[in-house]
Amino acid sequence: MSTSRRSFVKGLGAAGAVLPAVGLLPGRGLAEDAPPADAAAIDWKQFAGQTIALSGAIHPWSNAIAPLLPEFTILTGINVSIDFQLETTYLGALPIRLARGSSTPDVFMFTTYGQGISNGWLEPLNGYFSNRSLTDPAWYDESDLLKTARAFPLWSDRERYAVPITSEAMTLFINKDALAAKDQPLPQTFEELLVAARTVKTNGMSGITMRAQAGGNSSPPAMGFVFSYGGAMVEHNRVAFASPEAIAAVEMYGQLLSQAGPAGVGSYEWYNVLDDFLQGRTAMAIDSSNFATDISNPAKSRVAKQAGFATFPHLAGRGPVPFMSHWQACINSKSRNKRAAFLFLLWATSKATSLRTAAAGLATTRVSAWSSDGFKTAFGSEAAEAALTNLQNADVDRAKAILFHPQSRPILDAFMIGVNEVVNGAKSAKDAMTGAAERANAAIRG
Repeated sequence: MSTSRRSFVKGLGAAGAVLPAVGLLPGRGLAEDAPPADAAAIDWKQFAGQTIALSGAIHPWSNAIAPLLPEFTILTGINVSIDFQLETTYLGALPIRLARGSSTPDVFMFTTYGQGISNGWLEPLNGYFSNRSLTDPAWYDESDLLKTARAFPLWSDRERYAVPITSEAMTLFINKDALAAKDQPLPQTFEELLVAARTVKTNGMSGITMRAQAGGNSSPPAMGFVFSYGGAMVEHNRVAFASPEAIAAVEMYGQLLSQAGPAGVGSYEWYNVLDDFLQGRTAMAIDSSNFATDISNPAKSRVAKQAGFATFPHLAGRGPVPFMSHWQACINSKSRNKRAAFLFLLWATSKATSLRTAAAGLATTRVSAWSSDGFKTAFGSEAAEAALTNLQNADVDRAKAILFHPQSRPILDAFMIGVNEVVNGAKSAKDAMTGAAERANAAIRG
């Protein structure tokens, strides 16, 4: 876990602590170009006295929203009890809690959308958005949302069961000095990436680092390879990653990490990738665009001055199709405080709040926030440009096909077990992906 996330855990204190409406509020003035909450035609005090439980992963969104929660309490009279955990711990525990029918958490960060909808865990939200006592459409201004953020939460029946809270796409990070030392240009294609990674690898520095742990949480970078080779994860409710395109993509992924990756890369999760890049132990990495704030921060990064941010690689003759996603926040269908929970989601994703969190470096879902000076300063102009380009190049439908599938977790687990086998040299890409697809399709059939 990175230093920033360790500090965040320590700062939050015990899980379940209630943030009261006392103490100094974050500085004002960052949201001057957005209408403040009190300009909305909403009675923010209508649920005063209620307490909502907010759960999530330790994540840039948690880091950015937590300092603002006392301000929400002053605005609404609604207290917020927080419980943020390590991402893998949180993602493992939340479905168990929801399956038991717990009325808490009221609001939670969520990724396995299809599972949540098919099991009835998520509250439908269209009715809340159309309720004029809860929503002021002109003030909230959904036209300001990124196109991917508008499309992402829509289910097949056009219902929304979530509100996107962050935006991220797989991005290429480079140590410019390491590449320059070996006269290597910025790689554009996968073949160029492989050549550069092999060339710059030394005894003390890997050529490239990416996730390869045998679990679904490690899948985003590898899925971008599959998409960019013309493949898909799921098509017509059948797993599609045993296709020739997907096999070729995973073969390249395996070559990069087996020939130019760090020792033990088969156990790497996102925090290992980030830490290697921050410490100068790798020349290149591919992972979430949200890493930019840590990478560019000299207090956390040894490579802040020489770090570069670039578009996702592509196959010669094809455009890049990086994996993209939006972390989403949902309301528990068993919550006893649903309308208070909705007011929280509205406030947390409003223009004004998004400008505030963007100034802390969060990649929000708002066009106005992405174009703000505060975000560009905190995130970095080059990083912001690369992230936006990668978001624009992404295929929302292909990402949703896997993320929103009711069996997304076992499918992603099977996929990454196969990728891990290729990275570790245990199987060929064809054998690994064929076996992984068979396991995943068996899970779909139930």
